[in-house]
Amino acid sequence: MTKSPLKKRAKASNRTIVPVGPKPVGAWRGRFILIGFAVLAALSVSRAFHLQVIERDFLRSEGDKRQVRNLTIPGHRGAILDRNGEPLALSAPVSSVWVVPDAVLADPESVKRLAEGLGRAPSELQTFLAARKGRQFVYLREQISPHEARRLLDLKVPGVFSESDFARYYPAGEVAAQVVGFAGRDGIGLEGMEKAQEARLSGTAGNRRVIRDRSGRVIEDGGEFTPAVAGESLNLSLDLRVQYLAYRELAAAVAKTEAKGGLVVIANAQTGEILAMAAQPGFNPNNGDARGFAAGIRNRAVVDGFEPGSTIKPLLVAQALELGLYNTQSIIDVTGGTLQVGRLTVRDIARRGEIDLATLLAVSSNVGAAKIALAMGAENVWAGYQRFGLGEPVFSGFPGEALPVLRHFTDWGQIATATASYGYGVSVNALHMVRAYAALANDGMMPQLTLFSDGLRAPPQRAVSPATARQVREMLEQVVAEGGTGKRARVEGYRVAGKSGTARKVAATGGYSANKHQAIFIGMVPVERPRLVGIVMIDEPKGQYYGGQVAAPVFSEVMQGAARLLQIAPDAQPVQPQMIESAALPSSGVTRR
Repeated sequence: MTKSPLKKRAKASNRTIVPVGPKPVGAWRGRFILIGFAVLAALSVSRAFHLQVIERDFLRSEGDKRQVRNLTIPGHRGAILDRNGEPLALSAPVSSVWVVPDAVLADPESVKRLAEGLGRAPSELQTFLAARKGRQFVYLREQISPHEARRLLDLKVPGVFSESDFARYYPAGEVAAQVVGFAGRDGIGLEGMEKAQEARLSGTAGNRRVIRDRSGRVIEDGGEFTPAVAGESLNLSLDLRVQYLAYRELAAAVAKTEAKGGLVVIANAQTGEILAMAAQPGFNPNNGDARGFAAGIRNRAVVDGFEPGSTIKPLLVAQALELGLYNTQSIIDVTGGTLQVGRLTVRDIARRGEIDLATLLAVSSNVGAAKIALAMGAENVWAGYQRFGLGEPVFSGFPGEALPVLRHFTDWGQIATATASYGYGVSVNALHMVRAYAALANDGMMPQLTLFSDGLRAPPQRAVSPATARQVREMLEQVVAEGGTGKRARVEGYRVAGKSGTARKVAATGGYSANKHQAIFIGMVPVERPRLVGIVMIDEPKGQYYGGQVAAPVFSEVMQGAARLLQIAPDAQPVQPQMIESAALPSSGVTRR
C-alpha cells in the first residue's frame, strides 16, 4: 500500500539536518601561524643585525680580499762598487708572470694562445695547469725582462698577471765572487758582503692600494701609496783591476800545479785597505743558485785557518831585536843542521855553520829559529806574536772569519816553544799574516785591515819600533835576493822584501801528512817605503810544493801588474848579498822553508 505524501513529510521532519560547507578553524591554529611569522621576522632581523653590525668588518675584509689589493713595490737593493766606482753587484728591474690555472683552463683557445707565447706545447701547458687546478697563484716565468712580461700580458689571456721585482747581477762574475757573495731570489744576502751588509744594502718595500675586478684586472687606483726606499750603495776597498790580476794569476797557478785551491790578498800597507782578495776554487754568482757550489763559495782568505810555517820567522826575529836579546850582527851556530829538543829533532835542509839573522831568514833555518825561541823563552815568543795580532781576530767584518789559535805560553813546553818559532802549533788566517807584515812595512805601526773604502777606522797599533821594522825589512830583502828561498818573488824595477814558507797539513788520522803541503809567500813592495803588502798561498800543489817555488812566482806577477796600475814609482835594484853555500841534506822531519 502506498504511503501518502503527508506521512512521508512527517517522517522526514523527524530526521537530523547536517549543514553543508567548510568546518570552522580553531583559534589555536591562527595563533600558531602568527607565531611562526613572528619567529621568521625575528630571525630575519637578527640575521640582518648580525651581518650588518657584528660581521660588518669581517665581511668588508673578505670583500676587499676579492677586490682590493695592496701591490708591493720592491725597494731597490743598493749597489756594491769597487773603490773606483766600478760595479760589483747591481739590481736590474725584472718581472715575473703568474696565472690562476682555473681561469686559463676555462677557455681552450686561451691555453693554446698562451702556450704559443711561452713557446710550449699546448698539451704540455694544459697538463701543467690541470695539475694545479684550484690554486690562485702559479708562476709561469720568473725574473724575465719587463718587455717579455708585457708581450705575454698583451696576449689578453684571462687569469695571466705579472709582478715587478729586481734581480741581482754581478758584472765581475767569478773574479770577485767570494768577497761580494750573492743574494737569493728573495733579494736577501746569503754570502759574502751581500750577507754581512744586508741591513745597509736592503731597501724598504712600498705598496699601492688598488681595486681589481673578478678577473684580477686593476680597474681603479685606490690612491693610497707608500713609496719604496732604495738601499744604500756600498763602496768596497777592492780595486777591480788588481782584483782581476790576483784572480787570473791564482787560477793559472792552481791549474798548473793541480792544487786543491789557493788564495791571494793584496793590501795597502799604510792604510790597511784590501785591494784584492781572490780564492780558488771559485764560482760564478750569475749562474743560477750559487749555493750549489759549496767549495767555490768559501772565501779561503778569511774563513780558513792554517799554520803559517816559516813565514812566522820574521815576527820572531823582530821580537828578538825589540827585546835587545839579539842585534843585526848576532851570530847563531847551526852547525850540523839539527837540534834535539826533548823527543823532537829540528832539522834544516842544508848544513851551515855560523849565520847571522839575515842569513837565517834568507835560507829559512829552522834550527836557528828554534835556538832564538828557546833563548827568548816561551813568554817572550808568545808576547811577540801577540804584538803582531796573531792572538786576536782581524775583525774584517766578513762573515765566518776564522779565529786564530795561539795557546797561552803557560801551556807551552820546550817543544811547543821550538815548533812555534817556525810556524807550527799556531793557526791564523791569511789576513792575520797580511796585517802582521803590514806592521813591518809601515815602520812598526800595524793598521786595521778593512774591506771598505769609507767609514771610520780603528787607529793603527804599535807592534815594534820603526828601527826594528826597518831592520827586518832589510833582512827580508835578502830572502828575495839570489841564493834566498824567495828569489822567484822578485819584481823587475822594484826592491822586494818577503818570506817564503811551507807547512805540512794536519792529517785526518792525526799528526802531519807526509805529502800534503801549503806553499806560502808574503812580501812587500817597494822596500824603502812599502806601498803594497800581499800573501799568496797554494793549497796542496802536486810536484813542487815549497813556497819559494810555487807561491813566490804568483806574488811576483801580481805585484808587477799592481805596481804598474797604481803607478808606484820604481826604486833601486835589489841588493845582491853574498850567501853562504853548502851541501844539502836529505829532507826529513818537519823541515820547512
